[in-house]
Amino acid sequence: MAFKINDDCISCGACEAECPVSCITAGDSKYEIDADACIDCGTCAGVCPVGAPVQD
Repeated sequence: MAFKINDDCISCGACEAECPVSCITAGDSKYEIDADACIDCGTCAGVCPVGAPVQD
């Protein structure tokens, strides 16, 4: 089960910088997680100031 980023994302980039497998990239209106590369570690959720990364 991978994480996904919901619409609460404020595009701060905190999650991208902390992802150990670099599966998070900037999208048009929010950051996006490559579900195939996500290792479900939860690091992104731990650093997000608005709780946008959630388990899919």
